[in-house]
Amino acid sequence: MPLPPDRPARVVAELGRPETPEETAARKAEASRKHRSNQSLINLVLALLASLGVVLVLVIVVVRPDQPARQPVDFVSDAAKSQPVVGAPLAAPRLPSGWSANDDGVTTSADGITAWTIGFITPRTQFIGLKQGIDANRTWVSNELERARATGTESIGGLEWTVYDRRSASGTGNIAYAITTTVGRSSIVLYGTAETTEFRMLATAIAVQLEADGAAK
Repeated sequence: MPLPPDRPARVVAELGRPETPEETAARKAEASRKHRSNQSLINLVLALLASLGVVLVLVIVVVRPDQPARQPVDFVSDAAKSQPVVGAPLAAPRLPSGWSANDDGVTTSADGITAWTIGFITPRTQFIGLKQGIDANRTWVSNELERARATGTESIGGLEWTVYDRRSASGTGNIAYAITTTVGRSSIVLYGTAETTEFRMLATAIAVQLEADGAAK
């Protein structure tokens, strides 16, 4: 049986002649390389689109802009209701316009210390937390401040306050700055992200109110 005739070599217009076997192999290799490169680019684009889709889902699930902001609480009224249960005058200072509180309540820690807490929002929209431990000890104060070291003392509102200034450190969260004092049976802890002037304003109001309520007796 006769063999079929060989196919004529491919004429390349740029060359004006048929390709040599080496040129044919090189052309096919280049075409294969371009195909793989295009496939890699497509896969990269698909991977990026998939990643963006995951991020979008997380944003939709985690960030809920339709959730209402926490409503202010009447901490003065709540303190009056809680005081008979606690058995000691509770800090509930009268503050000027611009101050508010978004949380308050009485809690009992694992070591049995009962504490009155308020979360204040300052006029400059910063946070100051108040914790008033009844018959608390130094260990309770240290635990509340995550064992921060004192950096000084300051007289505010007629009381001696211990200062804990960690604003130059990283990772301090809501305990970037704090001041503490003792009034009668109460250990007062103020901590947060507000400026020193706002801490002093709150500390003064607390000292005046507790003194008027006879907390120092």
